[in-house]
Amino acid sequence: MAGSVQHGSVQQEPAYVLHRRPFRETSLLVDLFSLNHGKVGLVARGASSARSATKAQLQPFQPVLVDWTGRSDLKTLTHVENRPGVQLGQGKALYSGFYLNELLQKLLSPFDPAPELFAAYINALEQLSSAAGDVEPVLRRFEMHLADNLGYGFDWARAMDSGEPVQPDRRYCYDPQHGILAGPGDAARLTGLSGSALLALADGDLHSSDARRTAKQVMRALTDFLLQGKPLNSRALFAGGRSTDR
Repeated sequence: MAGSVQHGSVQQEPAYVLHRRPFRETSLLVDLFSLNHGKVGLVARGASSARSATKAQLQPFQPVLVDWTGRSDLKTLTHVENRPGVQLGQGKALYSGFYLNELLQKLLSPFDPAPELFAAYINALEQLSSAAGDVEPVLRRFEMHLADNLGYGFDWARAMDSGEPVQPDRRYCYDPQHGILAGPGDAARLTGLSGSALLALADGDLHSSDARRTAKQVMRALTDFLLQGKPLNSRALFAGGRSTDR
């Protein structure tokens, strides 16, 4: 159940580090995305001490197997071991990885298992590692998976207010709480969306510039709605690198 506290100990749980930050003098606070428990916050005690190898193991995008224990929301890491993973390198791929991690960290509820999203995350990292600079389709598809997981997925090919199929020669609106609209409702965040682009996206086609632009507009509007004013630090990385992918 979303937001529930998980008691007892967990062993050999597949996970990825989403974010880490210093805690007290020698420890780390770590947010994990795990296969069977969703997002988990834990304390890695002593991980920042000179004698500990744990800090080097707890790297973003590095798949790990972790053990933890605890009866509160904040667990205690008791063991971590690395597994083989991909390298994102530098530039767009790395910034994109940080963007995905920040979305998961800020939008997922604690202890809410999302195995399909976990698989989509692994797939996205693999694609980013070999994207050759074209990261935009990877980002859009992951955002769509995340929207589905959070209960905000929608049918790109149907106007929810009229119930009618989207027509390629018409323009449409978007409301994060309802999806595609034939008319500009009170909560519509976007207007003038191309019907032909929406139909392409319904087929999973992100090849045309029109479809990419539409997907980015819609996913950006949804993400901002879900964040409720929380900033995304990873967007500054894209801005600094003069990238428009996110």
